[in-house]
Amino acid sequence: MDEDLIDSGDLPIARKSVLPGTGFFLPDALEEDVEDEQAAAALEGAEVAVIADPDADGLACVALLREAYDDIRNVPEPDDEDDADDSTDADVPTDAADAADAVDDADEVTAGLTGEAVDPLEEPEPTPHEVALIPASPHDVEDALARVAEFGDEGIDIYVCDLAPDRYEYVEEELDAALETGDRVAWYDHHQWGDDVAQAVRDAGVDLVVGDSDEECSADVVYRSLEYDFSPMYEELAAVTRDHDLWLREDPRSDDLADYAYWTDPAEYVEVVREYGVDLPEWVRDYLAERREEKEALIDRALARAEFREIGDYTVGVTYGRCSQNEVAEGMREQGADASVVVKPAGSASIRGTDAFDRCHEVAGKVNGGGHPKAAGCKPDIYDDMLDYANHWTSRGAVTKQVILDAFREVVADESEDADADSATDET
Repeated sequence: MDEDLIDSGDLPIARKSVLPGTGFFLPDALEEDVEDEQAAAALEGAEVAVIADPDADGLACVALLREAYDDIRNVPEPDDEDDADDSTDADVPTDAADAADAVDDADEVTAGLTGEAVDPLEEPEPTPHEVALIPASPHDVEDALARVAEFGDEGIDIYVCDLAPDRYEYVEEELDAALETGDRVAWYDHHQWGDDVAQAVRDAGVDLVVGDSDEECSADVVYRSLEYDFSPMYEELAAVTRDHDLWLREDPRSDDLADYAYWTDPAEYVEVVREYGVDLPEWVRDYLAERREEKEALIDRALARAEFREIGDYTVGVTYGRCSQNEVAEGMREQGADASVVVKPAGSASIRGTDAFDRCHEVAGKVNGGGHPKAAGCKPDIYDDMLDYANHWTSRGAVTKQVILDAFREVVADESEDADADSATDET
């Protein structure tokens, strides 16, 4: 295939908004080989492995662990002012509300602020860190566990952060292998866990700590769980990360952290916040300002496509596009939506709720996903071949929208039945 046909970096906004990024077209087998090589390089000589969601919350957990283990700092800096303009788009989840959002929206290879483009097919060099970062999504945490078991040294400490399996069976075999390799396995999270899944993970021998998803982000859980006297900088990092992760929006710096994690290389983000904390340096802020021009244009495109459906007593907004889902959901909320669905070109979708609707995780659970009551994600299992994706792009996600709206109808119907049952019980 002509590379220009799948290179979305230079596309006009109108086309970029409706098509997936270049990384989407990387064959699964090749992607797995690349991830194996990257994991092996990261784990070479490492004493600790951290499997984490590569959003601001998950990466803050990595920063806390590297500090607790007194790992070296490896701070990137731009070669010159112009280099900061050369980075490309990495469309990865922006916050822990995307815990179940698929990460196959991957776009161009991230260049980062050093201006040195990263070729995914280039043989990776071992990292200098004793605390290795292994990025993972909720959909492939088992693969990350298997890689740590295969490439990690005997006796390695293993941490899993900001990730939650929907079923224990999904991770059972790989977790057993990791437990055989590692000296200990700790799991820190704040998402919605089923009681049976949590108990099975603990019974396997894992130190599992799950925080209150309405009060804590995963960085909060790590901060309070580690027996380490962190400096105030790390307490502030957890607090500002929480501000965006729980969508409190009280500290403007939290948007900077979320956007920076969204656009830059995960390893770079970790080292920059370890060095500067939540007050990012000027060269990062300049970079964010430039990227936000495109971000706002993609948000506007998605909001212009928004439609609204009445489901029971709720108004559900639904749209399609490559965009920042939280801002788009907020825009639909301002237009009267009690809940919002943002369908992505790669087939995944983000579901956001409000005080009026807090069963997003139940909706997502019906279509191959999960998450929080007010923020969840999914990827319906409806794509059998590229023809299905072609229809998805040209119809602006029509089938995916319908499947998710049907899931809303089921959840709302269940809610109504529960209310009727409660009313009948009260009458008797």
